[in-house]
Amino acid sequence: MRKQLTSAMCAVTVHVSVPEELSVPLPAELHYDMTDPYAVRLSLGAPEARPVNWVFARTLLAEGLCRPTGVGDVLVFPRHGCRPHSMRIVLRSAAGAALVEIAVSEVATFLSKTFILVPSGTESLHIDLDRTVVELMSRGE
Repeated sequence: MRKQLTSAMCAVTVHVSVPEELSVPLPAELHYDMTDPYAVRLSLGAPEARPVNWVFARTLLAEGLCRPTGVGDVLVFPRHGCRPHSMRIVLRSAAGAALVEIAVSEVATFLSKTFILVPSGTESLHIDLDRTVVELMSRGE
């Protein structure tokens, strides 16, 4: 009997820039899990070094392959002139902002895997409402 996959992961190297600093390469991972079908997670830094995690909409990442998208803390921009094989993700928080450049091919491959797991438009079929309610109720205790 074959075990059904419920998640997708892609290890990548990104280039991270902060204002007035040079871009530095950094290990990163893109994660997707069917239990949170609308979201992807970008983990910046080596797993053993307590990476910084950003969670945002899978559709934001997918739309960002074709056009600038996003508002607030996460903005995604498609390929650009000086690095035509990369896309940009701007991450903003109260502590500041960072520009993350990531290979378009890696993102496209990762997203393909996620859409095989949960096709677009079927996300709501993969939400366990009972479990979600229990989790929300237990946070108030």
